Amino acid sequence: ITLPENCPSDVHIIHSGTQRLADGRVVTAGGRVLGVVAHASTLSEAVKKAYRVIPSIKFEGMHYRRDIGYRQLKRDAGL
Repeated sequence: ITLPENCPSDVHIIHSGTQRLADGRVVTAGGRVLGVVAHASTLSEAVKKAYRVIPSIKFEGMHYRRDIGYRQLKRDAGL
């Protein structure tokens, strides 16, 4: 897994399906591998911050959801 060298301080990458090898490398270990969480004053800003970091994360077979947060944003727009 290649992670960003300079992740913004308000964005956190949470490991869940990972394993650290004896040589220090972090590799995938199955299932949902990472969660990217961002903090901001609005949900819309947090979503944008989190998705900006994702292109700098790389590993074989990587795919990610592109709809996280949008259901709530849609609800909020109807208020």
